[in-house]
Amino acid sequence: MSQPDASLRPVAGTPSQVRTLLEAWESADVEPKPLVVATSGSTGRPKRVVLSRRAMRASADATHARLGGPGTWELDLPPTYVAGLQVLYRTLRGGGGDRRYTSLVPTQLVRAVRERDPGPAAYDAVLVGGGPLDAGVRAEAEAGGVRVVQTYGMSETCGGCVYDGVPLDGVEVRVRDGEVQLRGPVLFDGYEGEPERTAAAYDEGWLRTDDLGEVVDGRLRVTGRRDDVVLSGGLNVPATAVARMLATHPAVSEVVVLGVPDEEWGERVVAFCVADGVPEAELAATVAPREWRPKQWVRLDAVPLLPNGKPDRAALRALA
Repeated sequence: MSQPDASLRPVAGTPSQVRTLLEAWESADVEPKPLVVATSGSTGRPKRVVLSRRAMRASADATHARLGGPGTWELDLPPTYVAGLQVLYRTLRGGGGDRRYTSLVPTQLVRAVRERDPGPAAYDAVLVGGGPLDAGVRAEAEAGGVRVVQTYGMSETCGGCVYDGVPLDGVEVRVRDGEVQLRGPVLFDGYEGEPERTAAAYDEGWLRTDDLGEVVDGRLRVTGRRDDVVLSGGLNVPATAVARMLATHPAVSEVVVLGVPDEEWGERVVAFCVADGVPEAELAATVAPREWRPKQWVRLDAVPLLPNGKPDRAALRALA
């Protein structure tokens, strides 16, 4: 394991400690040491992402320009991951203001809608990122007065860099061989101590995301991840697409679909659902073609989450 680089600043601590770090970092007269932000590791080995002030400024300024101006951001996410870090940084960078914003992961919005929490409607915009957002949940939230902005991005792009399918100013998107690729001033400097992994993340200067997608009428539509495709009995099953179909059932409030090792099938498709009192056959009927239907169902009271709000895939696979 490589040793931490003394020329970098790891992001760690409580919200107030991270804010203090950012205040000193933002006020420096010259370009300060880059920050190091850890990823959740939800899709593989965690990474330590190096972010410059130039990139963070580009991201924060483009966000405020897109949303209608700077404002005060409420922190509802851990500050040591990029989404929460950006909430603190945007407030510092924007200098406050009368506008109010917050950033949530889809599960938080789902639970707010389910519990009929009117709080999100009080913000000028609610950014939702970190995973796919069900169209029905979005429609219900918007019917309640919430201005939802669905974001797409990652730690390597200083957080969300595509808002409702449209890249922020200065950001470019392309789809090559089905993979979403990005470039622009918001990109990271690399992975701490991992030059080979950093080099592998790029394709001719474009960041490779491992996400699958398409551009339709000028808007990016993310359809899943390369590692979300479950190879079951010789059939490629797109787990994200199956989850979206299951989510159309009115009784399903949360759902995650994964592949787990299986002696007979190679991998079997498993659906982890929060859906009280609904027969599995009724849920399965929402999935077409039939060959994509889950072979195992795990009922939950709530989907287990990582500290950054993303589904804990390792815990889910252990349940299966």
